[in-house]
Amino acid sequence: MGELRSVAASFVASGPSGVAVRTRLKQLAPGDEEVLRLVGAHLGSLASKDLKARCRDGLSHSGEAWAVRKRELTPLSSSRWAGSITKATHDQWALARRGQSAHIQNLEAGVRTIEQRLSLPVGQKGTRKAPGGCRSRREWHAKSRRLRVLQDRLAAARADREAGLVHVVRGGKRLARARQHLEAAQLTEGEWRGRWEAERWFCQADGESGKRYGNETIRVSPDGEVSIKLPAPLTYLANAHHGRYVLACRVAFAHRGTEWADRVTANRAVAYRIHLDTGRDRWYLTASWQTPLAPTIPIEAALTHCVIGVDMNADHLAAWRLDIHGNPTGAPRRFSYELTGTAEYRDAQVRHALTRLLHWARTCGVKAIAVEDLDFTAEKTREKHGRRKRFRQLISGMPTAKLRARLSSMADQTGIAVIAVDPAYTSRWGAQHWQKPLTSTTRTTTRHEAAAVAIGRRAQGHPIRRRTTPPPQHRSDAVGHRTVQAGPDVPGREGTRPRIPGPRTRSVHAGRGANAGNQNAQHRAGRSAEHETWQQDSLPLSL
Repeated sequence: MGELRSVAASFVASGPSGVAVRTRLKQLAPGDEEVLRLVGAHLGSLASKDLKARCRDGLSHSGEAWAVRKRELTPLSSSRWAGSITKATHDQWALARRGQSAHIQNLEAGVRTIEQRLSLPVGQKGTRKAPGGCRSRREWHAKSRRLRVLQDRLAAARADREAGLVHVVRGGKRLARARQHLEAAQLTEGEWRGRWEAERWFCQADGESGKRYGNETIRVSPDGEVSIKLPAPLTYLANAHHGRYVLACRVAFAHRGTEWADRVTANRAVAYRIHLDTGRDRWYLTASWQTPLAPTIPIEAALTHCVIGVDMNADHLAAWRLDIHGNPTGAPRRFSYELTGTAEYRDAQVRHALTRLLHWARTCGVKAIAVEDLDFTAEKTREKHGRRKRFRQLISGMPTAKLRARLSSMADQTGIAVIAVDPAYTSRWGAQHWQKPLTSTTRTTTRHEAAAVAIGRRAQGHPIRRRTTPPPQHRSDAVGHRTVQAGPDVPGREGTRPRIPGPRTRSVHAGRGANAGNQNAQHRAGRSAEHETWQQDSLPLSL
């Protein structure tokens, strides 16, 4: 058996640092839509030019160059529009740099894996931690060619990073490539053109504290009136004072509307974004603002009550509630979702599953939820799981980062702490120590439900196995209680255990037999259990 890797300590995940809510712009007049299209197209062209200038500067960019770009954009829009455009450009360039770094790490992992496989004899078996050699000389030849391709890509990516060169497509690379594959994308040329233009529009403004309603560029009053500061070339379209255009519709935020209204009334900063969903042909307004990061409570305080262990899978969340001693109580719960279809549909499925999970936690009075700190970045490489295509699709489709971020954000509003635990061996050890004992004649415990128990116990600091090794002196209770679930002050911890009704005593309830409290009578060998070698009880303490 190979050496086991060390298990990291559990920690309480931090809460959200910002809020974003969205509402629909209903009953827009035809003139309103035309103005929004003109504003988005004009500012989008300025944003494209500014992004090109930022990418051209590369690593030589400085604050002075940023100010020069902003001064060049101001006569064509306004000072605040120019500030929003340059800030969005800087954020997009930084995001591209992070993506470039992740791409290089992925290429390096692939090169290392292929080099290791090519160095082994053909046909050598692999292990759990490392793949084996190639199956045949034909595969060895194909992998050697693949290695050369990856090495060339890695050298080009490293050269681009050293030079500060990034590759960015405003509107998205996937949509740009769909232009050459309209049939596969199920789009006509006109539909693609409309979606492409809408994705490249720019109509977003950063908030400013102290300004009226928290934003001078896109302003939303407490009663829902939306007005836009028009760019300089489009001021002839204004229907209000100071070059502003007021939309005919009124908006209201169903989610966190009270919090938004309080910020707007107090003139606190609120950022807005207006965009068109071409698939539905609907206009939306998104409001966002920063929130002070709530202090993370100690893990000991979060675990003062029960905890719910959650195991994430490709199509459901398996959850089980554990008491303060690490014993599973009640019945497990399963929250299903479907990770197919569009990104919005998948996101809605995840939100719905998390909503049901949090509602169950509130019903049970639980103040902490334990989840695995999953990261499949190194596990998604094609070279590590080349033939296991279904497995690669499985782990690639699991939104681990998005699920934990959404769970932390949603749990923060309910006062429930999210504890992240190390995922090492939770599924394997959970199935080994808990799946069979928790299976009864009326309930079949799955491997995922047993993993949820293991996750919850690890969050509480208990070992995953049900019992610890007995004392070494004489296998009795001389040096301490032999279980780790019960504390020293728990009443009855040394008392006789209730009799568990089994196949021969189905008519006798637990603890009500004639010899329920007589250890000698219960022991089949004729001697008390206290004076013989201790044996592992196959039943959990919670039953």
